[in-house]
Parts: sequence; structure tokens; C-alpha cells
Amino acid sequence: MKKQLFIIAFAATCLSSCSVMKNYERPADLRTEGLYGTAQVGQSEQGLGAKAWREFFTDPQLQELIQRGLAQSVSMRQLDLQIQEAQEYLKCSKLAYIPSLAIAPQGQLSSFDWSKPLKFYTVPLSASWQIGSFGTLRNAKKKAEVGVEQTRVARQAVQQALVANIANIYYSLCMLDAQLAISEQTAKNWRESVELTRKLMAAGRSNKAAVAQSEANCYSVEANLLDLREGITEAENALCTILGEPPHHIQRGTLASFQAPAAIETGVPMALLQNRPDVKQAELKLASAFYDVNSAQASFYPALTISGTLGFTNNGSSVELNPGKWLWNALGQLAQPIFQNGRLRAQKKVALMQQEEAKMAFEHSLISAGNEVNTALVKLQTAQGKRQLIEGQIRSLSDAVSATEALYKDNVSRQVNYLNVLTAQTGLLSAQLGQLANQYAIISATIELYQTLGGGSLTE
Repeated sequence: MKKQLFIIAFAATCLSSCSVMKNYERPADLRTEGLYGTAQVGQSEQGLGAKAWREFFTDPQLQELIQRGLAQSVSMRQLDLQIQEAQEYLKCSKLAYIPSLAIAPQGQLSSFDWSKPLKFYTVPLSASWQIGSFGTLRNAKKKAEVGVEQTRVARQAVQQALVANIANIYYSLCMLDAQLAISEQTAKNWRESVELTRKLMAAGRSNKAAVAQSEANCYSVEANLLDLREGITEAENALCTILGEPPHHIQRGTLASFQAPAAIETGVPMALLQNRPDVKQAELKLASAFYDVNSAQASFYPALTISGTLGFTNNGSSVELNPGKWLWNALGQLAQPIFQNGRLRAQKKVALMQQEEAKMAFEHSLISAGNEVNTALVKLQTAQGKRQLIEGQIRSLSDAVSATEALYKDNVSRQVNYLNVLTAQTGLLSAQLGQLANQYAIISATIELYQTLGGGSLTE
């Protein structure tokens, strides 16, 4: 009997292992060439995205903020719990290979015509083991493994976004600090200009219109100071919210504290498969769909279940604590679907269609990632290209302010009035603020490129 059960079990297992025991493999026809368009830079296999965030962001104050954000983020802590939950589900799927055991003691009193009742009891230990469904069990386990990895990748995606958000707000604060400093110095200079214009009017070398224009210009800058201070408070509060802390001042450096990588390398597009959490999530969904197809195929094969019972009973004996009889039985059951093939075929077709949908989504995620890399690199190159132009603009406007102020003070030319001075000063302030905004744009674009390449997602 044991030999026959073994033969049946072995045959059922072989049948189910023909096509449903394969592991997921990445599609051979997946194309990654040209994903970055003409934006691929460098020949490194990994590129910028392979750097851990501590390597990329070297400002100690920013590093401390990122570390606090990762430790205190509610989303990160929730995902840590979800990872543990997924691991428990995986344990359950692994334990499905082990026979199940159960003990079910039973007791009974039986009496006829109110006579002294007979006492029956049975203490059976039963076991059941599914053998022929190994294909289903194995694919359920593999899918559970994919589920654990999906949760880990989801955590990487949250970490990546958190790191980038903290860094962007940090350097935004640095930009606002620099703009505030320039505006405060400009406001101080323009207050002095108002006093000078009043003195010139008193000396008969200027007029009330020039004084009014200088005062209006000064009021405009002072109003802008209030906007900048408000912007700083809002940015600090936004960062405190991310950190999970009440509003407080954020210790920070300057825009110059950002050390751009010596060489910007995008790496090869294939690196996106290892670095980008969203791309990895899309591939894991494809792997999960693959194991669903395997499970649907496994349902066509026989399912063998071996069960048995071992126990004792008193068999109605008056002796209650001493076993009257030992009992055991063994059962082997082989179930082959016959009349369910319509439903099973439909389930398999649905699983195959879902697998194809997951494959298309995976391919689309790669294309989207490549386009994002291209866009981020173009942004960075544009901001870097504007840097020298803005520097030249500031030099020219500085010369214009110096020249018009000198002409106005000396009153050499009647063609130079205070409106010319005002125009030159306003243009210079705007260019200086624009220069700071462009410096931030370079930093922000570098961070965006780092993020689009998968940077910031690596756990430490």
C-alpha cells in the first residue's frame, strides 16, 4: 500500500512539475537601447543613481536632516510593518509543504430507558498532506516571496522621494536666505539713495518726482523682504512636517555647500532595472502575474492528498482511563479535474492576459523612466548654460547702475533723470535674485537627475 501511494505521489508531482515549476525570468525581448535618447552621459554601468544618498549629499547639516526624516517618517515606519507582515505571509506559504496535524478528542454518553449511561470516548490524532498540489503550493510560495520584495521596493520608493524632498526644501531655504541677504542690502542702499535724493532736491539739483520715485522703489524692496521672510517660514514648516516635528528654525548652510559630482554620468539604461524603485515594482508585478499563470496551469493536474488517523477509544468499556482499543486508518485520495475544464481554461486565459498587461506596464515604466532622465538632464544643461549669461548680465547692469548714479549725482547730462537710475537698480536686483534662483535650479536639476536615475533609494 505504501509503495502504491508513493508511486501515485511521484507521478502526480512529475506531471505538475512539467511546466509549472519554472522560475520567473526577465523577458528576453525587453529593449533598453536608446531609452535616454541623446542624453546618455558616460560609460559607467551604474552611473549617478548607484550612489548612496550620503555620498551624493555631503553637507553634514543636510545629512542629519535626512537621517531624522528617515527615522521619524510615519510612512517609513508603516512600510517597515508591512514588510514584516509580508514576511509572515511568506512563512505561511512555506509551511503549506508540511503535513497538517490535528487532535480532536470526543466524548459521548449513551443510555437506554434511563439505565446507567455508557461512556464512550475517542482521542484521535489526524494528519493530512497535500502532495499532488506541489505546483500550486510552490507558485504560491514564489508569489509570496515576490510580495515581500514588492514591499521592500515600496519602502525604497518612499525613501527616495523623502530624501529628494528634504534636499530640495533645504536648498530652497538656502536660496531664500541668500535672496533675503541681497534684498536687505539693497533696501539699505536704497534708503540711503532716498536721503541723497532729498538732499539733492534741497540743493535744487533734483525734484519731488525723483524723491517720490526713490521712496516707492524702497517701499517695494521692503515689501519683498516680508514675502521672503514668509517664504522662509513656510519652507521651514514644510520641512518640519516631513520630519514629524513641531515648527522650529532649521539649521542650514548655504547654496555653496552643495558639492556637485565631479562628473555627471547617467550610466547605461539597464541600470534603471536595478536602481529605480518604480521600475522594479513594475517588474515584480510581472513576476507575480507569471506565478499566477503557473498556478492556473497547475490546477489542471491531479491533486493527491494523503491523510491518516491514529488514536484510541474505550469502545463503550466501563474502564474510562485505560484505552479499550487502538485505531488507525490511512487514506490516499487522487483528484483529477474533469468537468471543470471550462472554468479552469478561463482562469488560465485571464491569468495570461493579466501577465501580458503587466509586461506592457513594465515596458512602459522603462520608457517613462528614460524620458524623465532625458528631461532632468536637459534641465541641468540649460541651467548650467544660463549661468555664464546671467553673470555677464549682472556685470553689465552693475556698470549701468554705477554710471547712471554718477551722472545723476553730477547732473552732467539733463538726459539722465532718476527714472534711469531706478530702472538700472531694479534691473540689477532682479538679475541678482535671478542668479540665485538659477543656482538653485542647477542644484534642483542635479537632484532630479539623481532621483530619476534611482538615486536615494539604496538602504544603508
